[in-house]
Amino acid sequence: MMDLLGQHAGFILAAYLAAAVILLGLAATILLDRRAQRRALAALEERGAGRRSGGHAMSEASVSPPRRSPWLFAIPLLIFAALAAVFAKGLFSGDASKVPSALIGKPAPAITLTPLEGLQRDGQPVPTFSITDLAKGKATIVNVFASWCAPCRVEHPFLVAMADSAAVKQGKVALVGFNYKDETENARRFLGALGNPYSAVGVDRAGRAAIDWGVYGVPETFLIGPDGRILEKHVGPLDGQAASRILAKAAALVK
Repeated sequence: MMDLLGQHAGFILAAYLAAAVILLGLAATILLDRRAQRRALAALEERGAGRRSGGHAMSEASVSPPRRSPWLFAIPLLIFAALAAVFAKGLFSGDASKVPSALIGKPAPAITLTPLEGLQRDGQPVPTFSITDLAKGKATIVNVFASWCAPCRVEHPFLVAMADSAAVKQGKVALVGFNYKDETENARRFLGALGNPYSAVGVDRAGRAAIDWGVYGVPETFLIGPDGRILEKHVGPLDGQAASRILAKAAALVK
């Protein structure tokens, strides 16, 4: 579930919990205030009854209930402000691209992806990939992309450079594409215009396979070890530094 909620899943759940606490605090404040008002009115009525029986007249000021303390309503707001400060600090601290995932260190989930129809490389059809291809003794970088994704265009030159690296050309590292919720023609045109860095491209038209992998947006990049285990998940577009680091880590896995 945490993977489906995404990068800030913990904060999202905590925010719901905080909202529930604040609502309960407001309800408790109102309840306590009403009880205090009832007790005050009851006391005033008793005093009024005693004065009437003694023949004393009562003024409006003498029977008016005491004013509510502003702190009764300020306390929930102070709680909210404190929680908001804690959430903001956690939300904007750390490296947002490195996301803790329940799948890290575990075998990549089995998925069934279809090839991107009509896509060719060096005159040959570009195949899809499966879980078996990810556990053939070499590291694999899986890049989740879509033609409608603007950040995917930003990171694409770094993927092309990665495909031209010695580690990929020598077969130590495989770079494959995971096409997410895309139209065939649009995806093919995207790779035709910007270059195809992938040795294999699997299509997840409905997005169901992406759910199994904990994908909640594009682009995302996974590093798969030679044994088929997910070693790292990078969220957001790659830059030169991130691409170089992931490629170096992948190459170091294979001797």
